[in-house]
Amino acid sequence: MSERIGLALGSGAARGWAHIGVIETLVDHGIRPDVVAGSSIGALVGAAWCAGHLDSLSTWVRSLSRVDVLRMLDVSVGNGGFVEGRRLMGVFGDRIRTRQIEDLDPPFVAVATDIHSGREMWLRRGSLLDAVRASISLPGIFTPVQHENRWLVDGGLVNPVPVSVCRALEADVVIAVNLNGDILSRRRIRDKAPSAPPSAEDKANDSLLKRFSGLKQFLSQVGSRLGDPSPGLFDVTSGAINIMQDRITRSRMAGDPPETVIAPRLSHLGLMEFHRADEAISEGRKAALRALPALEQVLGRDLRSRQP
Repeated sequence: MSERIGLALGSGAARGWAHIGVIETLVDHGIRPDVVAGSSIGALVGAAWCAGHLDSLSTWVRSLSRVDVLRMLDVSVGNGGFVEGRRLMGVFGDRIRTRQIEDLDPPFVAVATDIHSGREMWLRRGSLLDAVRASISLPGIFTPVQHENRWLVDGGLVNPVPVSVCRALEADVVIAVNLNGDILSRRRIRDKAPSAPPSAEDKANDSLLKRFSGLKQFLSQVGSRLGDPSPGLFDVTSGAINIMQDRITRSRMAGDPPETVIAPRLSHLGLMEFHRADEAISEGRKAALRALPALEQVLGRDLRSRQP
C-alpha cells in the first residue's frame, strides 16, 4: 500500500507563483499529492491544481504585466483593506470554473484566520472561490471576507505552511513548500538596468495611475528602492508580515516537521510583484529539483529517472 502524500503550500503573495513550478516538477517526476492544503497564495495555486486548471493559471500569470496587475486592483477605501479583490477573483474564477471544495479530487483545504478570535479556520466545504478569497486576504491590503458570521483574513497569519492540515487529512508523507525561507537572510537585490526611453507599457502605466487618486503614492511605496533613507508604509507592513510568517513557520514546523521542505530562493521578488511569474515559476522548479534526492529517500523510489 503506497503512502498517502500531502502537499502544504505556503503563503508569500507574489512569490507564490513558485508553487506552479514546484507542482509541475513533482507531477513530472511521478509525485501526485493525495491531499493539498494551502495558505494565502498557496490556497489559490493549490485550488487551481486540484480543480484541474493549473495550466490555465500558469498561462495567465505568465502573461501579466504591471498594467494588468494594476487593473485588477479594485481600490476600496474604509472597508478594512486597500483592495476589494472582486476583479482578481472574477478573473481567477474564469480560469478554474467555479466549483465546490468538496467536489475536488484530490481533497483540498484553504486556511484562513478569524480576525476577531485569532482562530485558524480550515475551509473544506462550500465555494472554492470564497475560500481562496478569504485565505489571500492579507491584512491592510485586501478587505476581509465574511464567512458564516466570521470575518476572515489571510491564513498565513496563523499557519503560513499548513503541514498540520495535511496531517489531519491523514497524510503519511508531507511535502512542505516554504516561500519565505530566505527572505530575512539576504538583502533584496534590484536589477540595475541602464535607463531607456519610456515604453508603451510605461506610458500606459502612467496613464492608468493618474486615474486612481492616491494609488500612485501607494505603489511607489510598494516598489520603494533599496537605499531609500527611510522605509515606506508598505515596506514596514510587508517587512513585519515577512518577520511574523518566518517566525511562525519555524515554530510550527519545529513542532510538526514535514518529511521534506522545498524552499525556492525568492528574496529578490517583492511581495506584490505578481508580474514576475516567469522568475518565480523557474525558482519553484529549481527548488523542487534540488529536493528530489530527499524525496527519493522518503518515498523509497527513483524519481529522477522520470524526468521528461
